[in-house]
Amino acid sequence: MSHTKTKRPLKFYQALPKVDLHRHLEGSVRLNTLLDIGRTHGIDIKGTDYLRPLVQVGEDEPYTFENFLSKFITLREFFRSPEAISRITYEAIEDAAVDNIRYLELRFTPVALSKSEEFRLADVMDWVIDAAKQAEMENGVITRLIASVNRHESVALAEKVIQLAVDRKDAGIVGVDLAGAEANFQAEPFLGVFKEATQAGMHTTIHAGEWGGSANVMEAIEKFDAKRIGHGVRVMEDPDVVGIAREHQPFFEVCITSNYQSGVIPVLHNHPYPEMLSKGLNAALNTDDPSICQITLSYEYQLACEELGIPVSTLVGGILASARAAFLPGNEREALVDSLGSELGGYNLV
Repeated sequence: MSHTKTKRPLKFYQALPKVDLHRHLEGSVRLNTLLDIGRTHGIDIKGTDYLRPLVQVGEDEPYTFENFLSKFITLREFFRSPEAISRITYEAIEDAAVDNIRYLELRFTPVALSKSEEFRLADVMDWVIDAAKQAEMENGVITRLIASVNRHESVALAEKVIQLAVDRKDAGIVGVDLAGAEANFQAEPFLGVFKEATQAGMHTTIHAGEWGGSANVMEAIEKFDAKRIGHGVRVMEDPDVVGIAREHQPFFEVCITSNYQSGVIPVLHNHPYPEMLSKGLNAALNTDDPSICQITLSYEYQLACEELGIPVSTLVGGILASARAAFLPGNEREALVDSLGSELGGYNLV
């Protein structure tokens, strides 16, 4: 059957049970919530039309990493109280539930959340943990947290965040992530801290091959021993690195719309995701920053199948691959895979 005959509406993809392993809390904030926080804290917003271009990527903007990252600078101004941070966390998980996400790994950047009011990092992490637990219980989305640190901030700060994360690994923080401006800052200085995190029982994921080239993917695999790579799409620029990735099989957390809007991929229809799969790489779809990008995971699924020509059977395989890559203990991971497998078995996957 040809691809054109299998055109499916968004509601088909909304009905699929999903896994999202790469979603940033700071990029998942509702516009109305920002307006409420602004009113509470006297931030002069001048309404939705004024605010939207400061925190979301519009069609008439330059699709560059500088423009994309500028949204986070504005968003940092809104993390003004424990109540605001708790609400943002709760709503991010509530929104995931509406999109039928069954398992969510929500990554958050304690330094970003603490900045505007100089909150203690430990307090910020506890507010996120408590709100996530409440949202998980009330919305039925299994949720785990990843503490993220940025390349453009100091190693000493990363060390502090990661130690606090390790102290909270029994409270729902399951991993640590290296993010930030990959084009301008190296990962190498953080190698020691991440090795210590692994030894302390934390899972690790590294942003690589997004705004930097394939050499960064190789570094993440060979030096950091990363089991998961955030984005990683530029791995395709070097056949040797593709070979290394095929051999080691790290899981690539692919985010199509984000890659387009942040200037990684100049032409949406040329996104390398289909080619990554055809080369035997372990990759599946995630949202990255659903509010900034104005998307849902269902939308990304539809985009992959209807525009990039990914068969629905391959998409479903990706959902199960995501479950197998979850930062969960073995028995919980197997239960997740089995549960999703049973449910997805009932779909017409032609």
